[in-house]
Amino acid sequence: MTTGSVNPRRADTRRNHEAILNTAARSLACSEQVSFNHIAKQAGVGVGTVYRHFPTTEALIIAVYQRELDHLGEVVPELLERHEPERALRTWVTDHLAHYMMTKRGLAKALVAATSSPAELPVNAHETLIEAITALLRANIEAGNVRSDVNPETVLRGLGGLFYLNPKHNWREETAELLDLIWRGMRV
Repeated sequence: MTTGSVNPRRADTRRNHEAILNTAARSLACSEQVSFNHIAKQAGVGVGTVYRHFPTTEALIIAVYQRELDHLGEVVPELLERHEPERALRTWVTDHLAHYMMTKRGLAKALVAATSSPAELPVNAHETLIEAITALLRANIEAGNVRSDVNPETVLRGLGGLFYLNPKHNWREETAELLDLIWRGMRV
């Protein structure tokens, strides 16, 4: 018997689903090409398993995009609980947003190629990012770290430079440099 939103899928099915999404996200960070055979091999599943979970390339690409986006919003409360506000912001940008932006570069091309209509894309990306940044800024304002007049939209625009990170280069250092520049502009 299941109640509420409990997913009745078996544990191995959930593991396969996650492995496929993780592998596809890594693959899309480096290329806009999606090969179900390559993803299956890297995820340790059969190609039929990939097709059972994601019947089309479009379905897989949109699932990766939505999963990455959802994670960006969901991780903020946990970061704020585990870290002081400045560290939470820096961790979110470096360990989560930068990864998303690098993935999105390959994903953007793949999304355009895979979708026939913009209506098929999740439309809440901007809203999710603004909500996450707003929560992180609010915590830093309350801690006296940043000015109260900092606009989340402006911070998001500044962080847009993360889109140009190359996962094959020293992206962590480049992220830290960009974040330091933005942080100095936000300081009290």
